[in-house]
Amino acid sequence: QVQLVESGGGMVQPGGSLRLSCATSGFRFGDFAIGWFRQIPGKEREGVACISPSGGYTAYADSVKGRFTISRDNSKKSVWLQMDNLKPDDTATYYCAADLGYTDHVICSQYEYENWGQGTQVTVSS
Repeated sequence: QVQLVESGGGMVQPGGSLRLSCATSGFRFGDFAIGWFRQIPGKEREGVACISPSGGYTAYADSVKGRFTISRDNSKKSVWLQMDNLKPDDTATYYCAADLGYTDHVICSQYEYENWGQGTQVTVSS
């Protein structure tokens, strides 16, 4: 049974940092791409950052480039999203997702991922 569990969300002031974690089980982690997505009520889920199975390829939304960093450790079956210089517009529920990935690129669209965690809330406010 595929399981993804997010943690690390919370409330932070603008300019602050948070590190989200995604712990996984139930699948061959090294074969799967992992993505971080976020959603605000009433809006479509947005791809934030995604990483290929080996970690060699990453993709970021333009709005977070230079501020967010995705990483993974296949030995720990875990993925992290380091979020720096947070802005109020980053407020959302953040989800990690997994699906079989490609060896030579990564796709960061919600339609490419079938396995999802329950989400963790991130609020950026002064």
